[in-house]
Amino acid sequence: MIRVGTEDFDIGAEVARLKAGRTDVGAIVTFTGTVREMTGGLESFTLEHYPGMTERELSDIEAEAHRRWPLMDSLIVHRHGTMKPGDNIVLVVTLSAHREAAFAAAAFLMDYLKTSAPFWKKEQLADGKNRWVEAREEDEEARARWRGEGR
Repeated sequence: MIRVGTEDFDIGAEVARLKAGRTDVGAIVTFTGTVREMTGGLESFTLEHYPGMTERELSDIEAEAHRRWPLMDSLIVHRHGTMKPGDNIVLVVTLSAHREAAFAAAAFLMDYLKTSAPFWKKEQLADGKNRWVEAREEDEEARARWRGEGR
């Protein structure tokens, strides 16, 4: 299940909703990404996306995770719009009978979200300047490992 929107999310409520009524789940892994202040001057952070294209890509990434691991369920919540340092950006939840699959699938989903999800990131700084955030080589290397490219 995926959801893209401007609303913040409650991690506990999202996990409870996903797990509700299930007694066969042995592992739940969550990852929450938040707006990080690294430069000392970040005022806000804006994520832009193309509605429809973004949801389609996230669905494809999630489907690939389900093909690779025996997941019982998963959830990707991704926000867009303007957020402040400390705000939630993304939530990934994976449910499986065993921890190995839940951890691996969560890592896979995050590595692909960082590199393949069509979001454009812009930082607004306290000095009034704006700058687009470029892709990081480490993120591309992480995705390449899942493809067996061994960068």
